[in-house]
Amino acid sequence: MDYKKYITVVPDWPEKGIRFKDITTLMDKGDVFKSAIDEIVEYAKEKEIDIVVGPEARGFIVGCPVAYALEVGFAPVRKDGKLPREVIKVDYGLEYGKDILTMHKDAIKPGQRVLITDDLLATGGTIEATIQLVEELGGVVAGCAFLIELSYLNGREKLKGYDVLTLMQYD
Repeated sequence: MDYKKYITVVPDWPEKGIRFKDITTLMDKGDVFKSAIDEIVEYAKEKEIDIVVGPEARGFIVGCPVAYALEVGFAPVRKDGKLPREVIKVDYGLEYGKDILTMHKDAIKPGQRVLITDDLLATGGTIEATIQLVEELGGVVAGCAFLIELSYLNGREKLKGYDVLTLMQYD
């Protein structure tokens, strides 16, 4: 399916020069959203996934239905101060500074095969940090799946050695 037909490109948002890829116009078409999730689920089945991990917030939108369909758990990755129990943390670079991502210390069991999901692969910084969290807990990153890849930002470079699925690319 040509999912790009269902993405709304919003010029100059959130700032001038950015062409924001809005996935809500894909999500509001149930059959199209289901098709996209089903493609990721089929990819995940081949990887024999034990648990799905997604960074907030749009990683939840993609990851939760994938985990549900696979009948496996979902572990959230959140900004610092958002998870209520003991966490591990990783600092990661943003375009204009640094931030911290966290994950519950007991979210991943050693040896579990993990699928990391998000809506968008851009620079790869968030996913690289998510991988660090998963691996620190002993998880095995079996794959990473995204709705969209902005290939001109070279995010795949940070994911070398990991299997990556994207349903659409913007060059």
